[in-house]
Amino acid sequence: MSDQNVRNAGFSPSGIKGGSLASSMMSHEAKASGGGVRSGGPTSTLQEMGARGSTHSSGFTSSGISSASQASQMMSREARSHGGGTPRGGTTSTVQSISMGGKGGRH
Repeated sequence: MSDQNVRNAGFSPSGIKGGSLASSMMSHEAKASGGGVRSGGPTSTLQEMGARGSTHSSGFTSSGISSASQASQMMSREARSHGGGTPRGGTTSTVQSISMGGKGGRH
């Protein structure tokens, strides 16, 4: 289900769909960073998954983050850089929220 949730949000093999949650996220992230979307951020991470057509290989699943996965490593790095927790609106929480059918925490 998480693959479909990522597509439903507007992240696809052909790019970000106009008028979608994905386009809203991209706009918000670009404005916040002064005009660009950073590599490794929520929008680029989700678009990479949408282009690939799979979230499972990275460890983001509809039931949570798989242990010993790319997602769990991302979560650990983000938690360390924020003093022990993953922030709302950060890459890990946003990608996991979208994977589970949510709106990414901010949108």
